[in-house]
Amino acid sequence: MRVLVIEDDELIALGLLAGLRAHGMAADHAKTASQARAAVAATDYAAAVLDLGLPDEDGMSLLRAWRAAGSMLPVLILSARSRVEERVSGLQTGADDYLVKPFDLNELVARLQALTRRAAGRGADLIDWGVLRVDPLGGETRVGDRSVPLSRRELALLVALLNAQGRVLSAEQLKDSIYDLHDDIESNALNVHIHHLRRKLGADLIETVRGLGYRMASINK
Repeated sequence: MRVLVIEDDELIALGLLAGLRAHGMAADHAKTASQARAAVAATDYAAAVLDLGLPDEDGMSLLRAWRAAGSMLPVLILSARSRVEERVSGLQTGADDYLVKPFDLNELVARLQALTRRAAGRGADLIDWGVLRVDPLGGETRVGDRSVPLSRRELALLVALLNAQGRVLSAEQLKDSIYDLHDDIESNALNVHIHHLRRKLGADLIETVRGLGYRMASINK
């Protein structure tokens, strides 16, 4: 999944980006509210991590504007503002979660996984699709009793397709889920990842919908 980190502190942002990528996520960085607006307008993010003390606009104002515009982007506020009334205000404004600095990276990752799980309509971390079972947080994929090792991007691509629950995702949507904004993407990279997933998990697992994109094959096929 692809996450937008909205944080003006360079050291915190770099730590967040490195930590999220180490957990198999694609992650982009916005230093200001205006950069965040442009990024969200251009890219389909699974979630955003939002600092409130931005240099050009308070993060709460940015969140309020997104919600007023109907954006359903899952947002986790990450802030040094720790008073109960501040946390309540953030949640009432439209944040899906609120974590106080300093924070534990593993907790942040777990909370982001929970946000995206709820957004996808799932009640558990494990994703089942026929004989396929995926643990996005643990990074484990199984076909029946067989454990199948996947690369970070193969896993991210598979989770994006599973979260779509049979809906077609375009090539651009899938690239958004696995690549960072500044990644140098080869023209055939997505096709290569799809090929590897089919080889490892089954040739009929992922359907190509000509002219539209890809989707998970029906469980009943």
